[in-house]
Parts: sequence; C-alpha cells; structure tokens
Amino acid sequence: MEQFLNHCARAVLEGDKPLATDLAARVLTERYDILQVIEQGFAMGIRQAGALWEKGEYFLPELAFSAEAMKAAMDVLNPELLERTDQDRSRGVVVIGTVQGDIHDIGKTLVATMLTANGYRVIDMGADTQHARFLEEATKHRADVLCLSALLTTTMAGQREIIELLKKQKRRDSIKVVIGGAPTSAQWAREIGADGYAENAVEAVHVVASLL
Repeated sequence: MEQFLNHCARAVLEGDKPLATDLAARVLTERYDILQVIEQGFAMGIRQAGALWEKGEYFLPELAFSAEAMKAAMDVLNPELLERTDQDRSRGVVVIGTVQGDIHDIGKTLVATMLTANGYRVIDMGADTQHARFLEEATKHRADVLCLSALLTTTMAGQREIIELLKKQKRRDSIKVVIGGAPTSAQWAREIGADGYAENAVEAVHVVASLL
C-alpha cells in the first residue's frame, strides 16, 4: 500500500494528469481506502509541490500542472465521496471559491479536497467567482459555511463585500464565513467580521469543524 501511495503522490508532484487519473480509478476498482489515498497519496503530492514552489524550486507552470493532476484524481474520486457523505449524512455543506478578480485556486482546491475527505459536502465554485454567485449557491445548497479565498491583496476586499452582502440579505447569522489566502490573516478576519481564518488546508478542516 505504501508503494501505491507514493505513486499517487509522485503523479501529482510531477503533474502527470493521465497517471493520476489511472491511479484514482484503481482506488475504486481495487477498493482501496479512499480517504487514506487522498490524505497520504494525492494530497501529499500537492503539498510537496507547494513546498517546492515556496522554496523557489518549482515555478507557476509546474505548480499548475500539479494542481491539474490533483483535480483529475479528485474528479474520479469525488462521486464516490459524495455518495458516501450523502448516505452517511454529511457533516455539513460548504460552498468554497476564490473571490472575483482572483484566478488563483491551488490552495482553495486543496482545502476543498480535504473538506470532502473529512465528510463535508463541498460545492467548489472555482476561481474568479462573482460575489452574488456565492450567495446564490449558498441558498441553492443550503450551505452551512462559506469559504472565501483571496491570493491577491487587491482582491481581499471581496471577502468583506461578500460578508456585507450576507448582512444586507439578513443571512449573516445563518451562514458561517471562513477566509484564507496568502495576504489574509486572523486580524483581517476579525476586521471584516468573518467567523474564522485558516492558514492552510489542514487548519481549514479544524476551523470548519469548530464552527459547526
């Protein structure tokens, strides 16, 4: 099993989308533990890619390829995860996305993946999501939590604006808001009235759990 997990991590780290897809399919056909493979395999690969990027050993193209490989694997595994969480009653519904004007979604994708792996029903809005769409999807799916990502200082204000929209619609008390992204902080979360702040995907899972 350890060798298989290493293969999964390597496929993501090297941005090998076809291999990541094939390995994910094997998880289902050979009935491996899906959560274990995500956490100790594919997610390990994307974390390693992120670490290399922070060290300056990976550049944006390599990081993007790794993220695409991760997405490809999750596209195969997500239906089974969603079916499982539906049957077992998910721990909560989370709408997540990167705010309008920001096209970065690697960190957000990892957060969505880890939340799904931990039993939440996750609606991933992708990147550059209009403020109103967050609220529309939150209504449609009866979301418990909104997770708002911003990777640029110029788009951080979008997190505040979405919270203000919730207030105008008198829905602020019914939906928890968690923010994240490189330029954000716990202080910024307090300033804009968010319920929580997460520095990374693992912390995001703990923050969401503490709010529900």
